[in-house]
Amino acid sequence: MRDETVERLQRNSLQRNCWSAATLKVLSSMPSRTAGPNSAAVISRHDRNSSQLHRCQNSLKVYSQPSRTIQDNFVQADMEEISAEENKYEQLVSNLRGLSVSDCIRKLRATALSLKDKMEVRRLAFSDIAESSLISRNIPCYSRMKVYISRVSTTDCGMRNPLLFVHIGLKLMLCSPQTWRSCWFSCLSVLASLQLWHSPMKRLSGRFGTGVLSYFLFLRTLLLFNLLLFVTNGLFLVFPQAVNPPSPPPNGSPVNTFTGLELLTGTGYLSQSLMFYGYYTNTSIHTCRAADHESAGLPVCDIDKPQKVPYSIPAAYFLTIPIAFFIICIILVYSMSKSFGRSFQVLKSNGNLAVKVFCCWDFKVSKKTSVRLQSEKISTQLKELLSELIRGEDGKSCMQRFCHFMVHLVAWMICLVSVSLGTAAVHFLSENAIKQRSFEETELLLLSAVVSGVNLLLPGLFNLCAWIEKHDSPSVRVYVSIFRNLLLKVSIVAVLCFRWLGRIAVEPESLSLQCWETFVGQELYRLLLMDFVFTVLYTFLGEFLWRLFSKHVLKKNRKPVFDIARNVLELIYGQTLTWLGVLFAPLLPAVQIIKLFVLFYMKKNSLLLNCQASRKPWRASQMTTLFISLLCFPSFLGAAVSVTYAIWTTKPSSGCGPFRNLTTMYQSGQQWAQELKNSHPILSGLSWAYNSLLENPLVLFLATGVFLMVIYFQAQVVDGQKRIISRLEKQIENEGKDKKFLITKLQGLYEQGSLVSPHS
Repeated sequence: MRDETVERLQRNSLQRNCWSAATLKVLSSMPSRTAGPNSAAVISRHDRNSSQLHRCQNSLKVYSQPSRTIQDNFVQADMEEISAEENKYEQLVSNLRGLSVSDCIRKLRATALSLKDKMEVRRLAFSDIAESSLISRNIPCYSRMKVYISRVSTTDCGMRNPLLFVHIGLKLMLCSPQTWRSCWFSCLSVLASLQLWHSPMKRLSGRFGTGVLSYFLFLRTLLLFNLLLFVTNGLFLVFPQAVNPPSPPPNGSPVNTFTGLELLTGTGYLSQSLMFYGYYTNTSIHTCRAADHESAGLPVCDIDKPQKVPYSIPAAYFLTIPIAFFIICIILVYSMSKSFGRSFQVLKSNGNLAVKVFCCWDFKVSKKTSVRLQSEKISTQLKELLSELIRGEDGKSCMQRFCHFMVHLVAWMICLVSVSLGTAAVHFLSENAIKQRSFEETELLLLSAVVSGVNLLLPGLFNLCAWIEKHDSPSVRVYVSIFRNLLLKVSIVAVLCFRWLGRIAVEPESLSLQCWETFVGQELYRLLLMDFVFTVLYTFLGEFLWRLFSKHVLKKNRKPVFDIARNVLELIYGQTLTWLGVLFAPLLPAVQIIKLFVLFYMKKNSLLLNCQASRKPWRASQMTTLFISLLCFPSFLGAAVSVTYAIWTTKPSSGCGPFRNLTTMYQSGQQWAQELKNSHPILSGLSWAYNSLLENPLVLFLATGVFLMVIYFQAQVVDGQKRIISRLEKQIENEGKDKKFLITKLQGLYEQGSLVSPHS
């Protein structure tokens, strides 16, 4: 109670209308957060100082029997202070007039003035320049050009006369650099609005928060990765093979007809298409032919001219996929480093809350729909920030903690047993199919259906365990669910990789497979499609029908909450299948692109129609970083290791594909480098670079080490920034307390002297 009374007395004594001139002088000489000492001495204007002088004179008249001499001394001190501050104010304006515009603005920003004072100083300092400059006019240069172009384009004579557009170009060239910079900044906002799914994501963020938004941002990131992979394979592998198709099969060979079922199984007509590995040849594309060779459509090579390097399909197949993986690895490492810097909070939650309350509204928003979306977004973000501030662990007794621990232990045991049983079922079905050598369409679809069914049912069991555990924080519940789903996906993918690379690739002859690479590509194609089918079924049955059942049967208006962990791990699972299958099905990224497009609109509409926001708002500050990390290390790293193992160790099929009659796929790169060196000695440097970079494992270890060091240093930089900002915040807080204490003491001494002086 005593502390509250002292604090209230200090606040009362710190009222500005009670400050004396000496107090103001001491306050102005104190160091500021944005400038050094004595830089705040020019903050007062003549009118404000006059009002302060008037208040000081009135305050001196309040006391009983004031001393005339003391009054005259204080009035004279105030007048001297006012004249000194006016001189400093005028000196600042004169100093700014002698500098360039950029230096003036830089110095003005470093001065501890209010925004109103800075505007006045800028107006006085730039009064001569503003009359002849385009910056100070009401309509800037690019706005004038926009109005002028619109007027010219609406007239017929303006559309017919090209000289008018030349005149417009000359006017644009006369614009100042500052105007071009303003035009560029205005264009940046337009470019930001042109991002893919920009408006729907703003709507989803406003209604459901940052957790749901992170899922759709992650989906868009995966779409861009697949687009990069599709463009790379399409330009350097698929398009050259499509232009030069292989020779047709002999007359006695059966011809596959398209029935439509191939779109689901990947067999039949699709097995002999650009989709799968077996269609690609081991030939080279030449621009001309030798005189003793007969080739339709190719001219005879001129011996006197240098010959062009033939385009080797095996070399393109071998180099395109590793290079694409290397580019994706660089992008992932860069995204992780940036995401670490954005996600880890370097400011306090209450500071973010103050910024969100006072500084987050965009006053350029004018449309009603935009205003509503902006209001919903700010409201949701404020709820998330407040949930962090009020969150705290309730005091629990030892018995309650023990019961809580036992519930967690039982839930984890149930989840681990269910993951083991599901993985064992997939392994048993796979081994049974290999032993019976049954590769009919129904048997092939059965394995994909079982894998997708396990991935559909077990996450529901995980959600039931999470509901029993009753986590205090929604974010902790999401992280636990993500880990359990990740354990399930990794186990199933590991069993499937053992099936493909440990059993089928080792003994394809015993399984009567002429092209085991095409068979593996078909299985990955079926798994990707079946995963999409089961996702559609879950969206319809688990969200839409459950909403109808809850509303009409249970008579509850409660909608389900969007399961972030489940949906994110489905995306990572599908992307892992795509990265594993790109070696055996080069066009598999195209299937993933179509799947992600359909999935975005399906999930968006289902979310808006069938789901509602969580009753416990929480802020997903590090959710995007977690998603990128899971995509990089378990998903991409596992797929890259599996593809590298298939290229370096497994034996290709002898009757199909670009690597036929070779010991390993890697051997094709060595042959291409040797042929390049023998036929074109000028390109021997390229052959040496290939042998030095790809055949030397030290380069791979060095690249991996560099990537890990980049991530480590970025994390350390973020941690250092957090510590520095924490110390600066503590220093600013201590400086504020010191100012408060000193000003209170100084004002108390001044008031005490004013009261004692009449009796002296």
